[in-house]
Amino acid sequence: MVNIKGLSPKGVVLRECMEHKVSLDKIRNIGIIAHIDAGKTTTSERILFYTGKNYKLGEVQEGTATMDWMVQEQERGITITAAATTCIWKDTHINLIDTPGHVDFTIEVERSLKVLDGAVVIFCGVGGVEPQSETVWRQADRYGVPKIAFVNKMDRAGANFLEVIDQMHKRLGANAAAIQIPFGKEADFKGVVDLIEKKLVYYKDDLGKDFELREIPAQIMPEVVKLHTLMIERLAEVDDKIMEDYLHNRETSIKDLKSAIRRSVIANKFVPVLCGSAFKNKCVQLVLDAVKDYLPSPLDLPPIKGINPETGEFEEIKVSEKAPFCALCFKVATDPYVGKINYIRVYSGTLAAGTYIYNASRRERERITKIVRMHANHQEIMDSISCGEIGAAVGLKGTKTGETLCTEKNPILIEAMRFPEPVIQQAIEPKTKDAQEKLGLALHKLEEEDPSFRVSYNQETGQTLIAGMGQLHLEIIIDRILREFNVEAQVGQPQVAYRETLTKKVRSVGKFISQTGGHGQYGHCVLEMEPQEIPGTGITFEDKIKSGAIPREFIPAVKEGVMSSAKNGVLAGYPVNDVKVVLVDGSFHEVDSSELAFKMAGSLAFSDGLRKAGPILLEPIMDIEVVIPEEFMGQVIGDLSSRRAKIVLLAQRMHLRTIRANIPLAEVFNYATIIRSLTQGRASYTMEPSFYTEVPSHIAEKIVTGFAATGSTRKSL
Repeated sequence: MVNIKGLSPKGVVLRECMEHKVSLDKIRNIGIIAHIDAGKTTTSERILFYTGKNYKLGEVQEGTATMDWMVQEQERGITITAAATTCIWKDTHINLIDTPGHVDFTIEVERSLKVLDGAVVIFCGVGGVEPQSETVWRQADRYGVPKIAFVNKMDRAGANFLEVIDQMHKRLGANAAAIQIPFGKEADFKGVVDLIEKKLVYYKDDLGKDFELREIPAQIMPEVVKLHTLMIERLAEVDDKIMEDYLHNRETSIKDLKSAIRRSVIANKFVPVLCGSAFKNKCVQLVLDAVKDYLPSPLDLPPIKGINPETGEFEEIKVSEKAPFCALCFKVATDPYVGKINYIRVYSGTLAAGTYIYNASRRERERITKIVRMHANHQEIMDSISCGEIGAAVGLKGTKTGETLCTEKNPILIEAMRFPEPVIQQAIEPKTKDAQEKLGLALHKLEEEDPSFRVSYNQETGQTLIAGMGQLHLEIIIDRILREFNVEAQVGQPQVAYRETLTKKVRSVGKFISQTGGHGQYGHCVLEMEPQEIPGTGITFEDKIKSGAIPREFIPAVKEGVMSSAKNGVLAGYPVNDVKVVLVDGSFHEVDSSELAFKMAGSLAFSDGLRKAGPILLEPIMDIEVVIPEEFMGQVIGDLSSRRAKIVLLAQRMHLRTIRANIPLAEVFNYATIIRSLTQGRASYTMEPSFYTEVPSHIAEKIVTGFAATGSTRKSL
């Protein structure tokens, strides 16, 4: 294939960006987040169309969506990986990330929210606040991301705008209020009434480009006045200026009202709610106006805090091009033509192509060969990237997701992201010897890209295990291995990713002594082990050695031995979790002690302590919500109960019933087939990992017995 200047081998336009610098107050870094099938990608495609980034509308159903560029996304009609792009609306530069809605790919939402300044949360006008809606909302709250809400699919039968806002109050605890209301119902949806300017926005064509402002019809004016007053009341609760006007019965000007909404949104005290139909090309321009008017620029948010690795002190990162460079790598992707691409959010300073930077997380220097701005999988070459912007760097060798990039003279560490633990795993092996190396390379690249995907090697069975967040997650991974990396591999049946932990505090001694002629080996350590107070904390190691019982240079080796031993438990070989390990004593030999000896001693002490501390098996519990017609309630509840489910909530959603329950993952493999047969195909469900809990003794006994007999445990799907 011919490669001329300005074209990559895959035909992606690459051009030098000579644009002038964008003022920081004109930048919006936003994400589109929602439950699966709420219309995130469809909304993103309309945004690209109306901002002039695309000249034709992409459709998810037809596999032509720009943001769903992966083959697997186009085939399944779902978003798998977060896609970034940049577009311009009026005078505002919008860096947009379209995130997945499926819970198996929640890491994509997590790492996007870490670097975004604002979010557009999309709700289905029929489905309302669904389980994954709650999950992404909590994720946004955890990172303090300001939000606006867009109730989509208002043209659908059963859509109820005010009911969705009511659910936002009850289920999300949001101080939300409508700033628009729909004009027309279901198939007759024609536009919206703007409650701020009190005008009717009426759409005249199917493409959504032509609309006009009209006077509000008299018959709906009472409802408009009522909801306008409700909006003022909710704003008055969080804004002093509006409260003062409200108490003195003064009319608030449109300018003051918009300013108050912006202040309250940025402070995370208020959520304005818009409505429309992205698929029918209605009201997406108004969402863009709201992004411009109400979501923050990089200057509107508090400075990012980091830790100086040399002093251990907290420092603030100043949002300025003149400040020392600092950025966070929030995503790694592999491109078949340019290699590894690191997505970065720049918090301060400027980064130019061809320069060296410092990875403060690894304490290593790295060289940037190229800087690009991403448009889904297309790349636009940039000379540099400045604070407040999101882009990508090519040429970084060791930098991974969550690591801080800065200057060597001004090192700083931004708080790293936490990644969820996998709940499902399966064995994989190459079909031929020639494919062995290719498989290893593919797994390494995929593990670099996706922190929620883990690869391990089981010493007992000699198997390579891949672990992920769900069946779909592993299915996509395997499909990419076969098609994208061209590796011939075979996979085993998926298994539940059990964990092991201890139940009581113990003191354990590990001693490794070996004398085989010449230099011997001597390592001796004493550990105190106990369960973690907070579940999900993982393994922590603390050094409390006094009086030099173990030389400082050998303590990291003890920790390495502990962590190595924790990969395989003593009951059934599963990883050990939620254990606090404290090194309290030990001894050494001036000649025979070595790092290897202390690593072995740490490993022996941990394994011995685990055996004495009442080890138990833990299993992943899923939060499941089933939506069904009333007549199938009895059968579905009975089936869930037989699967060890604990019913949490029974509720009504429009004309359907919902069942919320906690259920062991081991009991719901192939649940899609089961629920279809129980309800004549009329039910739907969503499921996400919730927590780990102890496996009942009679089931744990079978798992341990199976491991002892075969050297491995498998829960077939």
